[in-house]
Amino acid sequence: MAQDLLSGERVLAFDLETTGISTNNDRIVQLALIGVDTDEQPIHFETLVNPRMPIPYGATNVHGIHDSDVRGEGDFSTIADKAFELIEGSVIIGHNARNFDMKLINSEFLRLGKLPPKPKVVLDTLEVVRRLKLARPHNLGALCRRYGISLENAHTAAADAAAAMLLFWRLTVDHPSSFRRSITEVERWLVNGEIKSDASVIGRGIDDLSLVDPQGRIRKDGEQYVVAFGRHKGKEISQIISEDPGYLNWLLSPKGIEDDATRELIRNQYSL
Repeated sequence: MAQDLLSGERVLAFDLETTGISTNNDRIVQLALIGVDTDEQPIHFETLVNPRMPIPYGATNVHGIHDSDVRGEGDFSTIADKAFELIEGSVIIGHNARNFDMKLINSEFLRLGKLPPKPKVVLDTLEVVRRLKLARPHNLGALCRRYGISLENAHTAAADAAAAMLLFWRLTVDHPSSFRRSITEVERWLVNGEIKSDASVIGRGIDDLSLVDPQGRIRKDGEQYVVAFGRHKGKEISQIISEDPGYLNWLLSPKGIEDDATRELIRNQYSL
């Protein structure tokens, strides 16, 4: 399920270790962005960062990073361009990433007088488990133990990022009906909780609908034709006609629906 949802996207698990929990005043001491690019080539960016302030004992006690570990490292300005390049337009996955990691890194960019990067979406595993109403506790360590995910180096940025990625995958496998929609709709559901489940929108799950074209890009639910891929996955074509005519033009080209007969069928059905 996660593979289909994220296909063709740059997907990066994201985590920070910091001097504290204030997203306005604290600083980054370690950053990790781990995942794959749009061509499925691996990305692994992990670095220590000099916060230019003493690391409090309480923070060191959590992540194990001391002042001496970052003394020879560059500050955030030395990695800002690389971080921007990776985050901009990417699918970001992390645990409490929206309300902590993204807010804190945005503060670091603004402190430099730079605009922060804008991910395509943030898929926050803390928000996922809350929307799914899973039993507490909801901290990353407890969830990893529940799902058998190794977290041997907990509270290092790379380990926490990788664990969040695996947790997201496991949640999509265990609760597939909640992820039968585009990634933007998944994010909207996580933030607002207003998106109806796929079953309520089109009656049954996409995988249960009959094939129309050999590639399975178009499915049929009664008299309605449903898109089974891409950013409008799960939507009826009648809905796309009114909401996104530009996308419809692309869909009715060989780059969208590859099968000639299916394209002609759709045109005739909707008098296009």
